[in-house]
Amino acid sequence: MIRSVYMSQIRPVSDLRNKFTEIEKTVQEGQPVYLTKNGYGTMVLLSLESFSRMTENVDIMLDLADKQAQETDVRYSHEEVFKKIRGKIHEK
Repeated sequence: MIRSVYMSQIRPVSDLRNKFTEIEKTVQEGQPVYLTKNGYGTMVLLSLESFSRMTENVDIMLDLADKQAQETDVRYSHEEVFKKIRGKIHEK
């Protein structure tokens, strides 16, 4: 699959009011728009389709985690979880 490379769209938050149609078109093309306020990043706009693709498995994974938690008394602290994740990342 060939992906197009786009320049990052970084816009002041005031453009939401003044140039909404232009921003909407960019987002609908699949590009995120990064908004700034007083020169600092404040939020990112995504199309509903992009957001849905990004989060589609979250509910399924949370349901699996709940099921696993019901089947065992084993619990991990956040330090243990992050240590394990960092170990996986550094294995690659």
